[in-house]
Amino acid sequence: MNRLFALLLCLLCSAPFLANDSIPSASELTGQVWTDDGIDIPESLNTDLDSLLRDWHIKASLTKRKDCDCDTNHIPSYSDDVLIQRLAAIPTIIPMSFNPVTKRCIDLYTKERRLQVQVMLGLERYYNTLFEHALERHQMPLELKYLPVVESALNPNAVSRAGATGLWQFMFGTGKMYGLEINTLVDERRDPIKATDAAVSYLKDLYHIFGDWHLAIAAYNCGPGNVNKAIRRAGGKKDYWEVYNYLPRETRGYVPLFIAANYVMRYYKEHNLCPIETNLTTITDTLWLDRKVHFDQIAAVIGVPKETIHAMNPQYRHSIIPGSPDKPHVLCLPAEYSLAYIDYQDSIPKYLADTLLNENKLLASPKNSLASASGNYQIYKVKKGDTLSTIASRQRVTVSKLKQWNGLHTSRIYPGQRLKIY
Repeated sequence: MNRLFALLLCLLCSAPFLANDSIPSASELTGQVWTDDGIDIPESLNTDLDSLLRDWHIKASLTKRKDCDCDTNHIPSYSDDVLIQRLAAIPTIIPMSFNPVTKRCIDLYTKERRLQVQVMLGLERYYNTLFEHALERHQMPLELKYLPVVESALNPNAVSRAGATGLWQFMFGTGKMYGLEINTLVDERRDPIKATDAAVSYLKDLYHIFGDWHLAIAAYNCGPGNVNKAIRRAGGKKDYWEVYNYLPRETRGYVPLFIAANYVMRYYKEHNLCPIETNLTTITDTLWLDRKVHFDQIAAVIGVPKETIHAMNPQYRHSIIPGSPDKPHVLCLPAEYSLAYIDYQDSIPKYLADTLLNENKLLASPKNSLASASGNYQIYKVKKGDTLSTIASRQRVTVSKLKQWNGLHTSRIYPGQRLKIY
C-alpha cells in the first residue's frame, strides 16, 4: 500500500519535474496520426551480440537445439491477415493489437535481429518457469513474462545508458522502493528471482493505477508520471493508441515491441528461428550462506566453473557473497554441486581467505597476540591422502591444536588446503 501511495504521489506531484524534452507538445501533434517512424529500437537489441554473450557469462555454442530442424537461412514472409490471426490466437487478456507499428516490430525480431532472438529463445528455457511462477502467484497475465525480452534481451547484467539494471531494468530508486538490496557488494536488480518478484509487484501497482495493461506496460518503461501527462495532453483518453503520440519517443515502440515479443517467442518455428544451445542448467539448488564467501573459493574447492557461478548469481558485484549469521545471502548452484558445497561448507570460506577476502586485514591484531604467542607459524599445504591425524603426527602436534589454529569444526580437509602450524 505504501508503494502504491508513492506511485500516486508521483502522478500528482512529479510530472512537472520529469524530463519532457522528448514529449511533443499538443500544437506539434495537431492532425498527426501515429506511424512507425517515431519508435526507437531498444538498447537490448542494439547491443553487439558478442558483448551480450560476454555479459551473460555463458558460452553459447551458436548451434541449433536438437529439437529444432528448420532452415534458418530461409526467412519466410507472411501476409497481414496471417499475422493478425496468430496474434488473435494468443490466449491472453492483454490486447495483441496489430497495426503498422506492431508489424514493424515483428519484422525487427523475425528478419533483422534473428541471431539475438535465437539466443533469447535458448535463454527462455532457463528463465520462463521463474517468470511464470511469480506472475501466477499474483494472478497476473502470463504473457508479461516476455517483458524482459524487450527490456534486457534476457541479460541479467544489462545496464542502460540511464542506469536501469538487470533483466527487468530497474532504476536505482524504483528498485529500492520495491525492497531490492543495492550496495557495493550486492545489486539485487540483477538477481533473477528477487528482481522478478519486485517487477511483478510494480506492474500490479501500475495496473491498479491505470486499469489498462497497455498503459501499465508503458508506465513501466517511462514512469507513471509521463503516462499521466500523455493522458492529460490527449484530453483524458485512457487508450494507449490514443495517447501514443504524446508519450516519450522511447516509449512509443515499447508496447508494440512487447506484442511483437509475444508473437516471435510463440511463433518462432514458423519463421525458421531455432533456439541456440546454452550451457545454463535448469536443474538448480539454492543454498543460504551465513558466512562471507568468494566465487574463487567455491570454484577451487568443489570444482564448479567460476563462469557458472557468475551466470547463476549475477547479483554479486565483486564475486563476493556477503553472508553473515544476521543476514544470510543466497547461492544458486547446479544441483550436482550442492551436496559437495554442503560437505565442504566449513572449509570453503577458509580457502585463501587472507587473499580473496582480505581476512588478514579484517582480523588484524597486535604482533604479540595470544594466537601467535608460541612463535611464528608455517603453512602446510594438504596433499592427497592426508588426514588431520597424519599431519598432526608428522608435525608433532595434536589434532585439536590443528583445528584450533585453523578454525576447523570437523576433521574434513581437502587437497590444496593451507593449514597454519605453530
